[in-house]
Amino acid sequence: MNQLARDFAAAEVGSIFLYTNEAHPGEHYPHHTSMEQKLVHAAALRDRLHVDRPILVDALSGDCHRRFGSMPNMTWIFDSRGVPLYKSDWSDADSVRGMLDQLMALPERRRSGVRIAPFQVERMEWREADRGRFQKGLELSGPKAVEEFRKAFG
Repeated sequence: MNQLARDFAAAEVGSIFLYTNEAHPGEHYPHHTSMEQKLVHAAALRDRLHVDRPILVDALSGDCHRRFGSMPNMTWIFDSRGVPLYKSDWSDADSVRGMLDQLMALPERRRSGVRIAPFQVERMEWREADRGRFQKGLELSGPKAVEEFRKAFG
């Protein structure tokens, strides 16, 4: 997602990372009990994942996270008026790139005289799921996170 943000920056497409909560809290990154702790966790995530986009940190209560769907790794694309144009319950750079490419092509299509009318689509997409990488992420949170995930999902 960092590369995608860099690729579209010249087209004035903004990109932020909203840090909401620890999806799998453990001993090293427990459930947030203060904004100070949450800010420290967000900074650690920024450094660990080399996030070079602005990071906004949700309220301790998670109001923003709940407002936008409560999934652990969502992506939204809004137009300049704040109208949602894309919503995905999982961040997938290829899917997001496809939508951004489509949006970038709209002005030229309009200039060519083509009448364009929006419509909504709901579809299933597939992403590569790297279990080894996911496991390493769980382990960063601590043994409690690993064990709770194992119990919940086998």
